[in-house]
Amino acid sequence: MTPLPSQPQHLILLFLSFSFLPFFSLSAIDTFVFGGCTQLRYSPNSAYETNLNSLLTSLVNSATYSSYNNYTIQGSSPQDALFGLYQCRGDLSMPDCATCIARAVTQLGGLCSDTCGGALQLEGCYVKYDNSSFLGVEDKTVVLKKCGPSVGYEEEAMGRRDAVLGALVGASGGYRVGGAGKVQGVAQCVGDLSGSECQDCVGEAIGRLKSDCGTADFGDMFLGKCYARYNTHGPPVFSKAHHDKSNGDGEKTFAIIIGLLAGVALVIIFLVFIRKVFERSGK
Repeated sequence: MTPLPSQPQHLILLFLSFSFLPFFSLSAIDTFVFGGCTQLRYSPNSAYETNLNSLLTSLVNSATYSSYNNYTIQGSSPQDALFGLYQCRGDLSMPDCATCIARAVTQLGGLCSDTCGGALQLEGCYVKYDNSSFLGVEDKTVVLKKCGPSVGYEEEAMGRRDAVLGALVGASGGYRVGGAGKVQGVAQCVGDLSGSECQDCVGEAIGRLKSDCGTADFGDMFLGKCYARYNTHGPPVFSKAHHDKSNGDGEKTFAIIIGLLAGVALVIIFLVFIRKVFERSGK
């Protein structure tokens, strides 16, 4: 087995049909965005297969307590070495992150069966592994571009879009969200990039969005190590803290309502019972 080529052209992208879904929809965290596999294959029951199973298990286990991690397995020879990482969208709770990674690993196993490398992007998370190291390497290759229908130049909407995208470029951190009215934007870097590399990648993705998507209603630009997306008619942006709190508050409110309804139902049943007792006593 020879080491995998690290150049992007050796990754065969599959099923690049992607229907746009509103940002931050928790019901869509396992929606397929893109996936690809390397051409080189490993032999069944080989040391490489054993190392790959170990790597994927580590990714799934780690996702229960961390939204990003990477692993390196050196193996007994360079041909058996493995490098892998996963990352969840920045607004996901840990349970949602763990669920997404588990589903991504399962889908990746079916998509890239017996191949030495693969990558899969779902709405809520990203998983990649390879025989050749890609960790800490900046990659601005366009993996997926999706532009919505043109709505013509609406000065207000496009002005807000450019302001939102500009704010994402000017922000810091690996996960960035912003919005102005109905215009929403999000960007995220893979966690193995440095701060300056992330900034460079996000700037490239947003620059391509503006030039390639023009006056599109929405746009998605996934590069090798980051992505940027916008929607001119999107739902409100949720931060991680807001998302966790809103879920908890919603569940509590729902439980209270159910409890009150059950209590009212019991009172009505009791009153009906008492009325029937008095009616029978009167007879």
